[in-house]
Amino acid sequence: MSRTQPQPTPRPEPAATPRRRGRPSRSESADGPAARDRILESAREEFAERGYEKTSVRGIAKAAGVDSALVHHYFGTKEQVFEAAVAAAAAPALGASEAIADGPVDGVGQRLTRFFFGVWENPATRTPLLAVVRSAMNNETAATVLRRLVVAQLLSRISDELELPDAELRAELAAAQLVGTAILRYVIKLEPLASADAEQIIARVAPVVQGHLTGR
Repeated sequence: MSRTQPQPTPRPEPAATPRRRGRPSRSESADGPAARDRILESAREEFAERGYEKTSVRGIAKAAGVDSALVHHYFGTKEQVFEAAVAAAAAPALGASEAIADGPVDGVGQRLTRFFFGVWENPATRTPLLAVVRSAMNNETAATVLRRLVVAQLLSRISDELELPDAELRAELAAAQLVGTAILRYVIKLEPLASADAEQIIARVAPVVQGHLTGR
């Protein structure tokens, strides 16, 4: 009569190492810059459609086809994702300082106004700018991020170029004139401003901007 041989006790499988927040797996980060660009584009679309309050990191990740951990890895918090989206959207507007410097001071209002509305009239740059402005109008966190970026990277450059008394206030008043007109035309779509020819708007707004920047 044969004796039954004892079966070896199976070794337990090693426990999986828990994922750390913000540390994506190798497969998730394989796309590198391409994945980062997708996240940024999805963030702009989500903020444009839902606004800051209703947009979530999870929703941005889902739209980009990545895990939420990858969003945290590249950008951090939702506020930081928004700031990155703002920076990308506002990048064309940062050339405004060059628009001021290139030419005589008595034409600075015309150059800046034409540059500004050139950015807004271009559909490729208008769409992300609308996302930023709409979010900032409805949420204080988004507004704070936008103010920080605008002051640090746009208004300070303009005031540095002016070299006039009260240069910072002059730059802010000029910006208020331009941004206010853009909100009425592109966001609120107030008629007849919304349908007016861009050249007509530039011709009327430029002298006012000039007065803010260099007037007595």
